[in-house]
Amino acid sequence: MRPAGLGALLAHERARRRRGAVGLLVAAACLGGAAWVTDLDVTRVVDGLPKMGDFLGRLVPPVRLAHLRSDLAEWYWGLGTWLGLLGTTLLMALLATGLGTLGGGPLSFLAARNLSRGWVCWLTRRVLEIARAVPDLVWALVFVFAFGLGPLAGVLAIAVHSLGAQGKLFAEANENVDLQPVEGVRAAGGRWVDEIVYGVLPQVLPNFVSYTFWRLEINVRLATIIGFVGAGGIGVELYDAIALNYIADAGAILLLVVLTVFVIDAVSERLRLALAGLTDGGADGRPAPGRA
Repeated sequence: MRPAGLGALLAHERARRRRGAVGLLVAAACLGGAAWVTDLDVTRVVDGLPKMGDFLGRLVPPVRLAHLRSDLAEWYWGLGTWLGLLGTTLLMALLATGLGTLGGGPLSFLAARNLSRGWVCWLTRRVLEIARAVPDLVWALVFVFAFGLGPLAGVLAIAVHSLGAQGKLFAEANENVDLQPVEGVRAAGGRWVDEIVYGVLPQVLPNFVSYTFWRLEINVRLATIIGFVGAGGIGVELYDAIALNYIADAGAILLLVVLTVFVIDAVSERLRLALAGLTDGGADGRPAPGRA
């Protein structure tokens, strides 16, 4: 005779498997429906791959080793202008990231369910959702209409979206902190602000820095794309190059943007490890000798 406990365990396991099977079927149905609605055709994808390869090949003109300097000079004929516009794009992304982080950081503490309660938490989360739900290009069009063409519209558009995204990411980090330091500050008579500064912020600061640099990478790309609607930066030059079929110029500009993102990622990693008290001598992330 089977023990009652074993029977209950087997029944629970069968129910879990049924739920898993139903979940897989629902997911497969959703994917199938999405493929049907979006007219996903494998044949068209296969036929289009050579065309995509041809376009990507046109982004990089022939660069011969024997004539490397002259070929690169011809490819990057507008380097001075492009670097100036890239600098504008970087400054746009940097300012927008700073504004979005300075706004989203404080709001993230009000949006964290373990640090805030009631209508304040609910309202803050809705504000952050609205800020990030509206696409960046839509915000850019709104601000271009309000303030005219130029970098100001791009900065404001990216800043609003960054505020919503940073607020959400920071709030999730806040919700995963150890509450014992917070309770200790509270027991010592500290205010809510003291709980945040001394109990929460030391735990989440490395995550905040990592998220901020990650957002800066995103905003560099966004600042490039937002330039398509006249919001300033190197995106205007990239749009003109594509529109006029100067594909090699577009490839040169895109390579500059990619290299910029690489540099930002490298700086972000070093700073994050430094804040976390880890060594930068290896990629395994182990603490330096003599450190806990």
